[in-house]
Amino acid sequence: MTKYIVKRLILAVITVLALASLVFFLVRLLPGDPFLDSKVPVEIQELQRSYYGLDKPLLEQYTTYIGNLLQGDLGYSLRYKGRTVNEMLVESFRYSADLGIRALIFSTIAGLLLGIIAALNKDKLWDHLAITVAIIGVAVPSFVVGTLIQYYFGVKLSWFPVAQYKSFLHTVLPTFALGLSTLATLARLMRTSMLEVVNADYIKAARAKGLKEKQVTIKHQIRNASLPVVTVVGISIATLLTGTFVIENIFSIPGMGRYYVMGIQNLDYPLIQGLTVVYGSFLVAAQLLVDIFYGFVDPRIRVAGTRG
Repeated sequence: MTKYIVKRLILAVITVLALASLVFFLVRLLPGDPFLDSKVPVEIQELQRSYYGLDKPLLEQYTTYIGNLLQGDLGYSLRYKGRTVNEMLVESFRYSADLGIRALIFSTIAGLLLGIIAALNKDKLWDHLAITVAIIGVAVPSFVVGTLIQYYFGVKLSWFPVAQYKSFLHTVLPTFALGLSTLATLARLMRTSMLEVVNADYIKAARAKGLKEKQVTIKHQIRNASLPVVTVVGISIATLLTGTFVIENIFSIPGMGRYYVMGIQNLDYPLIQGLTVVYGSFLVAAQLLVDIFYGFVDPRIRVAGTRG
């Protein structure tokens, strides 16, 4: 098991470094110049490029960036003068994480319950309702959902605040908009998994032993059907904790999404790089935890992973 974990850790580090390298070169392909301004003298623009090291050869910029990254230094923002990307991440992450945790709890509980109810009532009203919710949740983009519920429940009905992030009521609409897609995915996956194991041999054996249907459902059917769901939940943790950038902008939440969008608009290279690496690191870490969990649950996986 130790070899399996070490191998996964090495792959995770390589993946993050590859992501950091890729985003470093991609942001420099964006059209425009972060310091190009007709109102600023050319001499001042050159001084700014020199101050941030953008006048150096690209390879030298890259090696400096990777060296600082390995020390946990994400650099200084080009637009927010005197502020480090690390400081901006600490400031904004708590809002994104709070929203993500709420969305994760909501989507996981509601999604699993909806999937279980649908599977236990196959081809009945609840099943059709669950399928409809799953289709809507997957097909309709979160920013469309966010805009619609903001307008109807915030503007038209005035049930909830339309923006900011100050109280529980402020969190309801963005939590629903952010968590709906995950809810739909979990509901659909849980329903499918439940229906796949319903005729398994161990389910038949449990019924043959005289166990009550409730015990069969909870101890055997739901328990075994939940394993494939772990992968989706694991990836969803990273996605939801870092928030959805568009949702944060729709509801004016001062999270990572606001800085990310503004960083792209202003060609703030260090800010874009830092946010992308942090976001990618969360995804890689979530996948790593899922792999390790699977390794404990199913020995065949860690044996195959060690041999590979």
